[in-house]
Amino acid sequence: MLKGFAFSDTQIRFARLSDLSAIEQLVNSAYRGESSRKGWTTEADLLDGIRTHQQQLTEQITADDSVMLVITDTHDAIIACVYLQDKEPVLYLGMLTVQPNLQAAGTGKKLLAASESYAQWLGRTGIQMTVISVRHELIAWYQRRGYRLTGEKMPFPEHLALGIPKHSLEFLVLEKNLLTQ
Repeated sequence: MLKGFAFSDTQIRFARLSDLSAIEQLVNSAYRGESSRKGWTTEADLLDGIRTHQQQLTEQITADDSVMLVITDTHDAIIACVYLQDKEPVLYLGMLTVQPNLQAAGTGKKLLAASESYAQWLGRTGIQMTVISVRHELIAWYQRRGYRLTGEKMPFPEHLALGIPKHSLEFLVLEKNLLTQ
């Protein structure tokens, strides 16, 4: 999927298998546990358990229809990532993650813009994602960037790959049309 695409920002690149441990640590620290409370994207009050594991990340990075983008700091440490899966005619965006102590500094916006550029390069008409319905601040953040609620709802999966819900949860589907930009 990535052949021929180049990012304008040298700190953004495609994830490699050698990045798995760093990505796993980043994602789990940003979404779960006390470390996640340093940022505004924590799910610690909603879910127990881990957010991801190396097997899931390996499958995501090596699948023919998906990529993971990362942003590195000046020392080449991974500070942000996002998972992108081709679901023609749209690109699915998931697990947008920024190191908790660096959130609200524009890194997420930069990664979102890179994702949108990649989707356009692939010729996709839009980007679609799911967000836990009670994550009002996160939904509003995406809406300010042109994403809209589609009205579609999805049940939160019963399996433990995303964590153990502390109460009943559901996903809302958001989408951005890239043809109208």
